[in-house]
Amino acid sequence: MEKTRMVVIRKIQLLIDSEDQEVIKNAIGQLYNWQWICFRAANMIMSHLFIQEKVRDFFYLTEEIRLKIADEKKQENGILKCSRESTTYTLLSKHFKGQIPTNILSHLNHTLLSYFSKEKDAYWKGERSLRNYKRNIAMPFGARVIFKMAKTADRRNFTFRLFRIPFKTYLGKDRSDKKMVLERIMEGTLKLLASHIQLDKGKIFLLAAIEEEKEQHTLDPAIIAEASLSIEHPVTVKIGNYEHAIGNREELLHRRLAIRSAVDRVKKAVAFNRGGHGKKRKAKSIEDYRHMEKRYVEQKLHVYSRMLIDFCVKHRAATLLLINQQEKEEIAKEDHYLLQNWSYYSLKDKISFKAAKAGIQVIVE
Repeated sequence: MEKTRMVVIRKIQLLIDSEDQEVIKNAIGQLYNWQWICFRAANMIMSHLFIQEKVRDFFYLTEEIRLKIADEKKQENGILKCSRESTTYTLLSKHFKGQIPTNILSHLNHTLLSYFSKEKDAYWKGERSLRNYKRNIAMPFGARVIFKMAKTADRRNFTFRLFRIPFKTYLGKDRSDKKMVLERIMEGTLKLLASHIQLDKGKIFLLAAIEEEKEQHTLDPAIIAEASLSIEHPVTVKIGNYEHAIGNREELLHRRLAIRSAVDRVKKAVAFNRGGHGKKRKAKSIEDYRHMEKRYVEQKLHVYSRMLIDFCVKHRAATLLLINQQEKEEIAKEDHYLLQNWSYYSLKDKISFKAAKAGIQVIVE
């Protein structure tokens, strides 16, 4: 039976809800310490899971070593003193108990074991490498540890406590549905699932995972839409006798190159910029242009993917076929110009997400 609900993520910026600078400093320091522990713990978990799975390949061990990765109390020839998930959790408790909330360790352990179980066949075939986590890892937590959610006095933001740390959302102009989502979570009409806290370039973000109903559309399984992603037209879609081009080269690529030309001009003038804080102050205009390019491309790819899915829904296509996509991605890897200027992967991901929400199956050819 096809699922009618799906999990989506909303990225919401957070601030420490306090006027005391000492409280803010201590809270941010604590969060960074927890992030460092999660970074170490995640790589430790993956290493142990890999060794547990491949212990039978250690042929130089004695014959007395039993080779079944299972609890010895539950299965014959098991080599573990407890369940597999408990082994890595016990390991984390031994190293980090008292330094970080156990709720974070528990969810981190469960999530990584789930990833490993899904991907281990690809590891053995050499199709992908073992996951390696970086220092900016997002910290998982259960929804039940969020307390006292309420609206601020101006009714524009929300406050709550997470692990005794007071947080306040920063929604800004909020042109999306984040405020509505938080209101529904507070009222109890929308369920918040296990989510993450992310620290990125000095900012704090809540990656809120929520479960939403899929869009309900009348689609015909016999109708197939064929889409092609190219550098001339970002998306060209064909359904029967209907063919439609979405976007064009000048709109995306030329605008992107124009921004990069501006970056090159600004670089030449950096030496004459006012200093005061060293390199960061002088290079601020360069970073502003780079963020401008990123925002422009992301916005365009969201528009293109939305137009494609709307076209499929309009013509009741239940299947979307991306033609020759794998071949194009291989060509892009070898062509530096294409790889640098054409966002195949990002556009494909946005199409897949919006298609899943609309109940459309995506097939990559």
